[in-house]
Amino acid sequence: MDSLAELDTRVAGCAACPRLVEWREEVGRTKRAAFQDWTYWARPVPGFGPADASLLIIGLAPAAHGGNRTGRMFTGDRSGDVLYRAMYDVGLASQPTSVTADDGLELHGVRVTAPVHCAPPENKPTPGERDTCRPWLVQELTLLRPTLRAVVVLGAFGWQAALPAFASAGWTVPRPRLVFAHGTRVALDGLDLFGCFHVSQRNTFTGKLTPEMLRDVLRTAGEAAGLPVRTAGK
Repeated sequence: MDSLAELDTRVAGCAACPRLVEWREEVGRTKRAAFQDWTYWARPVPGFGPADASLLIIGLAPAAHGGNRTGRMFTGDRSGDVLYRAMYDVGLASQPTSVTADDGLELHGVRVTAPVHCAPPENKPTPGERDTCRPWLVQELTLLRPTLRAVVVLGAFGWQAALPAFASAGWTVPRPRLVFAHGTRVALDGLDLFGCFHVSQRNTFTGKLTPEMLRDVLRTAGEAAGLPVRTAGK
């Protein structure tokens, strides 16, 4: 594939994992009561952001009634509310909310993606589904490599999925495998890799991940990527 636009189109047509295909389509048919008037996307959700991004944010997978409904990563759910608010606060997004795929949101030098592009039951992809989806992430990293300078990985699942993808895309990944921790920063061949707790409700509702913690990681990663970011208190 020669471009991210082509990659995104091919991702959206993937049907490689029968369990995920069945689940995402079932959710799109039955819907949640609050979204009965919606026509669900109910397909794999491609990455979102400019093709020349210098910062990449890697999550886990689309939410059943978030990205699977709207067709855009971290859009239409509470995890996305937290993430995009923090991105806006540090100057990486044009607005603090991400409600629909056509709401005008623009990311400034940042792309958002996931190692699994379909909504999984109970938000838990299997290792096999993760591995089947990995070539998409490898291709995305390969296409971004000319401009990519920093990556934030949200959560241990994303971390475990991303490291082999970096290796397959040509980066040298240290051995033994790097252990995930919030605040971890690792240098990979001209790329700074950051670990951050996932923006799941389990983490944000309990205070395991606070807005300040998230802003700190995004701000540091944005600076490493050479992006203009707002400093604390401004």
